Amino acid sequence: MPNTREQFEQVISLCRELFGKKLKDYGPSWRIMRPQSVTDQIFIKANRIRSLEIKGTSMVDEGIRPEFIAIVNYGVIGLIQLALGFADTTDITVDKALELYDKYITETKELMYAKNHDYDEAWRSMRISSYTDLILMKIYRTKQIESHGGKTLVSEGVDANYMDMINYALFGLIKLEFGEE
Repeated sequence: MPNTREQFEQVISLCRELFGKKLKDYGPSWRIMRPQSVTDQIFIKANRIRSLEIKGTSMVDEGIRPEFIAIVNYGVIGLIQLALGFADTTDITVDKALELYDKYITETKELMYAKNHDYDEAWRSMRISSYTDLILMKIYRTKQIESHGGKTLVSEGVDANYMDMINYALFGLIKLEFGEE
């Protein structure tokens, strides 16, 4: 998996770079978001990707790539919010926000490496549109879990679904950056 690891690091670096720039612009203003609002924000991004895939054109001068980056970054924000809870103000520093970003993106990446080993890089044979559909499915699962107060009987929780959304978005970014393989 050395090529996969290198590609993952490169697309994660793109996402983190934008996350850091937005932190400089806005600070950690997202700290006020409840996890359900983060889920809805990811839904908006994934739904736009699907709309662009179906329509084939965009009326706004942005494409699918920035939306996948946003899904990665909002997914990490979701993991942070689950861990810390939401706040009434921006209660962490930019440095702390970046530290938490690194922590949760690393956990998510390690999960992908483990799954990638077991699934033998099956994601490389999938279409980008399938990643979009899987992200949307994970969003609907997450909304259902959220409507049950975060409780599940036998299924993974909201955090695992956020991690899967992040990883599917990273798969999409890898294919967009490095081409279909």
